[in-house]
Amino acid sequence: MKFRRIYYILLLSCLGALFAPSKLRAQHFMPVPIDSLSFVQLDKDTLYIAQDTSDLAFFYQKLDEVLTTKQGNVSILHIGGSHVQAGTMSNRIRRNILGNCKDLVASRGIIFPFSAANNCNNPSDYRIKRSVTFNLVRNVYKTHTKSLGMSGIAVYSADSSAAITIRMADTALDYNTSRITLLGYPCDTVEVLPSLIVRGKEYFPEEYSSVMRRYVFDLPSTTDSFTVKLNCHDSADFTITGILLENDRPGITFHSIGVNGASTDSYLRCINFEEDMELIAPDLVIFGIGINDAAGSAFDTVAFKRNYLAIIDEFREVNPNCAFIFLTNNDSYRGSGKHAHANPNGKLAQEVFYRLADEVGGAVWDQFDIMGGLGSVQKWRAAGYAQNDRVHFTANGYNLMGDLFYNAFIDAMNRVLKKQ
Repeated sequence: MKFRRIYYILLLSCLGALFAPSKLRAQHFMPVPIDSLSFVQLDKDTLYIAQDTSDLAFFYQKLDEVLTTKQGNVSILHIGGSHVQAGTMSNRIRRNILGNCKDLVASRGIIFPFSAANNCNNPSDYRIKRSVTFNLVRNVYKTHTKSLGMSGIAVYSADSSAAITIRMADTALDYNTSRITLLGYPCDTVEVLPSLIVRGKEYFPEEYSSVMRRYVFDLPSTTDSFTVKLNCHDSADFTITGILLENDRPGITFHSIGVNGASTDSYLRCINFEEDMELIAPDLVIFGIGINDAAGSAFDTVAFKRNYLAIIDEFREVNPNCAFIFLTNNDSYRGSGKHAHANPNGKLAQEVFYRLADEVGGAVWDQFDIMGGLGSVQKWRAAGYAQNDRVHFTANGYNLMGDLFYNAFIDAMNRVLKKQ
């Protein structure tokens, strides 16, 4: 009788799992184990979710459907300043998500050849080799000599030998691409038609528009490396504002856009931001903009919120169902030497993020509280997880933050889907 009872219990359990809705039984993601560290407030590692969860629920349901059926695509974007340009935290989140479903790695998405210019750091998951030194324009400049798009940055050259070679460096994930869209434009005086070199063969764009600033290359087979030739002449320059890597596979694309020193004002200066954003149409935006807005002594929280709402409007023009997760500013210091002190604006910015989430139906991941609040960056620095400037993290710090966010992200997914 005892064994029969166990048999029936197991049978009912199997039937329950079989007929339960897929969104409740599909445990696609496994949490990352986090070491117990005295300076990390692990109990704060959760997503605060606004009362209106419709957009977030829509996103998680779409993600779950792609994971369950292995059809369709989900587009996620992480956007911010230097924390994102460095690429370490973004890539940690990306690898944690895609590492659980390697058969659903859609593409690498939008990238930018940062190190084609001098003193400009590049994410480590792809390598850049330049033939000449390129000029640089960033959205942090008050006035721009070049119009900018969604990447918030541009490199340009008029050198006839100007070329950039790009090679994917993350061997853990398949980022082979068959469709490459070069975002950029020639100068006004002379038409310049860029080309790609793949395995020694030159390709010219099958579709291009200097007005739309897009040059589309459909390749006969996939590749993980290529060279962009600008083909400049007669002192006519060509400007690159981004490179979009795509293929026809279903799955998840995790884009990251970051510019050192960028604030909300910076992205609002990008006149082609919304038009470019139509190419990736994110289902979820993870906002990491704010550390530079709040860096000075005069931090206008009203303008900060107003700028964020304007950026959100641009995303909603592209995708009305886009969901938003706000990352609060990390704790930081301002000033140098004996005049350095904890920046109280971190707390003010934190409050704005919660108000934004409630207003737009978003969520908040509170890294300010996770760190331990005002002044806590000192402990992170002492432990080797924050840099000496007490603004940026070390590689260990960014990786830890990426793991913490990922765990909160999948916990929120389970909570939202169960509620639905």
